[in-house]
Amino acid sequence: MPKFLIHIFALLALVWSGPAFADVQIHFHSVNGSVLFGRYPHTFFVLEGELEETGEAVSENYGFSARKVTPAILSGPVEHMVLAEKPQFIQKTNRHFTMTITDAQYRQIIKEVNAWQNAPGKYYNLESRNCIHFVGKMAEILGLKVEYPGDMLRRPKKWLNHVVGLNPSLGAKEI
Repeated sequence: MPKFLIHIFALLALVWSGPAFADVQIHFHSVNGSVLFGRYPHTFFVLEGELEETGEAVSENYGFSARKVTPAILSGPVEHMVLAEKPQFIQKTNRHFTMTITDAQYRQIIKEVNAWQNAPGKYYNLESRNCIHFVGKMAEILGLKVEYPGDMLRRPKKWLNHVVGLNPSLGAKEI
């Protein structure tokens, strides 16, 4: 075999054996919930994959809720928290759509999660800062069109289906 062909094959082998392109996916979920069984309707998102810049594995999920579920929720702002769901619970929820995000978008989302978590005072409000608004903010960061119709503020599944309808480029179907 001529030497120049050996060099070409060696060069091609280097190109093909380079680092794989990493990515992080974000999945948008809803929980049907049931007041009778102690789990209210809810929405949250899951981040999983690998950061391209560092190769760091990502396996996280975030939702937003009142710290305590009491009648005070009905009368205005209450203490808040960012929470994570257990993997076995996530499998039982509705995954509405998935997007692949950049490392920069991932960092922006984590920055926003921290801002909601560390907001001073009582930051959860059933009408204006609930789990839907939290997940909606993340969708807006990713460039999605988001609306908050009043009849959907306590219906996460219906709301995420509405977001799907507003963003046909997602290629997702309503659940």
